[in-house]
Amino acid sequence: MDNPEENAVELHGDEEIIEVIDLNDAEQGPDDLADELEDVDFEDPGNGEDNEGWETEDEMEAEAEQDDSELTFTKHTGSVFCVSLDPVTNSLAVTGGEDDKAYVWRVSDGEVLFECTGHKDSVTCAVFSHDSSLVALGDMSGLIKVWKVESKEEIWSFEVGDLAWLEWHPCAPVLLAGTDDGNMWMWKIPAGDCKTFESPACQATSGKVLPDGKRAVVGYEDGTVRLWDLKQGNAIHVIKGQDGHQGALTCLACNKDGSLVLTGSVDGCAKLINTATGKVVGVFSVEGGRAKGSKDEEESNSVESVGFCNILPLIAVAYLDGTLAIYDLSTQGLRHKCQHEAGIVHLQWEQSSSVVSTCSLDGVLRLWDARSGSMVSEFRGHTAEILDFTLNREATLAITASEDNQAKVFCLQRPDRFPLSSPLP
Repeated sequence: MDNPEENAVELHGDEEIIEVIDLNDAEQGPDDLADELEDVDFEDPGNGEDNEGWETEDEMEAEAEQDDSELTFTKHTGSVFCVSLDPVTNSLAVTGGEDDKAYVWRVSDGEVLFECTGHKDSVTCAVFSHDSSLVALGDMSGLIKVWKVESKEEIWSFEVGDLAWLEWHPCAPVLLAGTDDGNMWMWKIPAGDCKTFESPACQATSGKVLPDGKRAVVGYEDGTVRLWDLKQGNAIHVIKGQDGHQGALTCLACNKDGSLVLTGSVDGCAKLINTATGKVVGVFSVEGGRAKGSKDEEESNSVESVGFCNILPLIAVAYLDGTLAIYDLSTQGLRHKCQHEAGIVHLQWEQSSSVVSTCSLDGVLRLWDARSGSMVSEFRGHTAEILDFTLNREATLAITASEDNQAKVFCLQRPDRFPLSSPLP
């Protein structure tokens, strides 16, 4: 096996000193929320294809001769499924892949800080804790490991059923996970105290802790959405039946203050839910779409990713047919349809502008101005689908993960992109 300490990049930058700073901007501090979680009653759980609308591999490889990336991370020997940035400094990335491996590496030059070893299946979840001190990895078999970044040591591991998602609490060393048996798990790290949130036996497909740190929203395979009280352990609201989705949840997001949640499903709809009342206050869909390359003409146009704009009353919904729809929250009307050549995998809004970025199955990262619906720029370099990406806080860098076994760092800073924080026309 290669030495994980050696560089695995095509371009090298200067090393940068990583200074971990204390973020204490929340109205309720981490200590307060951590203290509240101390009261949680944790229990020991015991030990011949239709390629219409798609590019061929040859076309993708020809276009990929244009490589817009600043750096390419090449340590993985299989598809790279997930990527995250450390939230404090944005200087470290973690990637997980089909090769059953995960690496923590430096964004500036691609140097590997350490390899997270011991997984026995594809690593599909990789996330840093709120203070960047810990990194959690999960593989498809349900093996979860937590590593301390400073000492490069594994400090905790646990095995659940097949893993669907993994997420840290926003301001405490508490880890949550959703599994195929319908359970949501919550652990204190590294003590390992555990609490489970049980629901009918269908997969907990997506989940997110709300910004208040006291509630989590979870979507399920049967189209149900549950809002959980993390301290009491009960479901505050259950959205199901006609109010719920008519198919499995694929994605969800919340707005900045956690008052609204947006959910997406294979049923082709996105639903807006008021977290205080549990009521559905909006339904969004694009008529007439179908999955590109689908053999089944009746297959619904699945929603693949959703998100809220921080500075304007806009939401974005990404569909498997390649449509990025921008909706106005105040009128709930469709403002723009931004068409891609292949299905969209993931979207992310910039924190302080009206730009939304997308990655898609054609291997291209694109930036869109949601005010006008026009494409700001596109970035090429991958020779296969982009499966995940993330932006740094200033939206000057994007780190992508691809089926071509590579992760790439793209510089997004372009003079013609600003100002993009002006009001809607």
